[in-house]
Amino acid sequence: MSVSRRIFIRDGVATVTLGLAAPSFLSAIANAQGLPNRRLVVVYLGGGNDSLNTLIGYRDAAYYSRRPSIAVPAGQVLQVGTDASGMTMGLHPRLTGLLNIYNEGRLALVQRTGYPNSSRSHFEASDIWGTANPQNSTSSGWLGRYLDTLPRPLDALAAWNTTGETPRALLSGQSGVPAIPNAGTYTFGSPNRGQAALQERAAAQTMAGNPATGRPHLAYLNNASRGAIETLDRVASASQYTPTVVYPNNGFAQSLRTVAGAIVRGIGSRVYWTTTGGYDTHSEQGGGGGGPYANLMGALGDGLGAFYTDIRNQGLAADTTIVVFSEFSRRVSENGSGGTDHGAAGVMMVLGGAVRGGLYGTAPQLSPGHLTLENNSGDVHYETDFRSVYARILDNWLGVDSVPILNGDFRAGAPAVF
Repeated sequence: MSVSRRIFIRDGVATVTLGLAAPSFLSAIANAQGLPNRRLVVVYLGGGNDSLNTLIGYRDAAYYSRRPSIAVPAGQVLQVGTDASGMTMGLHPRLTGLLNIYNEGRLALVQRTGYPNSSRSHFEASDIWGTANPQNSTSSGWLGRYLDTLPRPLDALAAWNTTGETPRALLSGQSGVPAIPNAGTYTFGSPNRGQAALQERAAAQTMAGNPATGRPHLAYLNNASRGAIETLDRVASASQYTPTVVYPNNGFAQSLRTVAGAIVRGIGSRVYWTTTGGYDTHSEQGGGGGGPYANLMGALGDGLGAFYTDIRNQGLAADTTIVVFSEFSRRVSENGSGGTDHGAAGVMMVLGGAVRGGLYGTAPQLSPGHLTLENNSGDVHYETDFRSVYARILDNWLGVDSVPILNGDFRAGAPAVF
């Protein structure tokens, strides 16, 4: 009998008193045993990133006429070359960390990614990207379905979520994912010390070993608790990692530091997930390459730059791929509050030691009436289905058949980032 996440939360969570100091430890039941060393790190930009100010067509006059107060001056952009349409492109000036990776040929910028009739709802759009299914955004997640393909019995750390709540993309019917924002605080919480604490942990582990035959809710609880307890020492080893670079002192960068520690210590996770928010920039976005949005770009570029350099210094870049995306982009024209409202197609980034860097796809032409726009020229029309990027990651990086996982064949339009 399967136990749904909702039923488990309703009927099971109130009985838990094991004291593990991790928000979602009860879901720690996924695996990476016997698989290659390749790993995927997902960076989710929560709120809807303004891709037109991330990757900028700085010679498009309409970019400046439609964004008079928030456009980045052409002289400030970090030039990355010309795309297939002949548009000259540049990164936001605060993305120097990403420019370095791009210049090494290890950053792919996939333009105009999205899907038909893009949702403007944060919740629905996030779930669509999580399920990889615009028609049914309440199903399991694409990465959860990937985890379900891994051989059993399962290791408890096939995936590692550094945020407090497990995202839709990692949910599945078979494989849970622990939420471990800080490896240093993922401990067995006990009011006791010394031998008494060790005895309490041993007792909890014994109780979790009860198969609870005929009681599926308790069996699920015990199985998840046992897996969580078994991860404690391994996670502790990641917290003891000393990086080769100095990470910025913010939550996003420190979550990447945690991921780096897990990778270097050989934890064995196949998927890592981290989220950084603040991208719902409806007002006072900032102009001239400065302001709140510039700070978001600085945190993103500096954090990813530190992480990639750290992993590369450890000789692990070739086995690590990072994919960056948001639930939607912003509208073409700025609004009356100096910000941007919910839009459609955006930019995805793929970086890593095995990535074929460069500009993929074509930039939108922002003059009203152009065929690269939609919704009365208010939004960017998608060119590359985001599921084709997922397909390339699944098929060519993680080494599984993307068709059953994505419930369709999206390989034909996949950018050749590997």
